[in-house]
Amino acid sequence: MSKICDSVTALILPILEKMNIELVEVEFKKRGEQCDLTVFIDKDGGVSLDDCEAVHNAIDAPLDDLDPTGGKPYTLNVSSPGLDRPYKTLRDYRKHIGEETEFSLFKPIEGVKKFEAVIKNVDDDFTTVTVDLKGKTIQLNIKEIALARAVIKF
Repeated sequence: MSKICDSVTALILPILEKMNIELVEVEFKKRGEQCDLTVFIDKDGGVSLDDCEAVHNAIDAPLDDLDPTGGKPYTLNVSSPGLDRPYKTLRDYRKHIGEETEFSLFKPIEGVKKFEAVIKNVDDDFTTVTVDLKGKTIQLNIKEIALARAVIKF
C-alpha cells in the first residue's frame, strides 16, 4: 500500500468504526494531472448512496487537515466495492461461506491455478481457507491466493 493510502487508512479507520462501516480499501490513482482518492466501504445489508454521502462528509474535513497528497489537489470518492470485487478481508471470505467462488492462485494446487469452489471455512487467524473443489476438501493458504471473488450468475 502506498504511503498516502496508509496515512488515509490510519486516519479514517476509527471514524468508520464509529459509524459501523467497514473500510475495505483505500486507493490512490493518478490520471494525468488528475488524482483520485477512493475509499471503498461495506456494511451488513449493503451500502447505500446515503452511506457513501455520510462517510464522505465525515472524512472530508479530517482529510483536508491531514493533507495526504502534500498540497496536490485530488477528488475524494466514496464507493461500495461492487459485486465482482476481489475478496480482501477475513470478513469478505466469511461473508461468502457456502457460496461459489472463483479462485486464481500464484502456483497450481491439484494441477490447476484457476478454478471455482465453494468456501467451507476460514480460520480465525486468516491464514487458510477451506474449500470444496468438486467434492474434495482442500485447504488454501491465504498467501497463495492471487484472486478470489464471487461467481456471478445471471
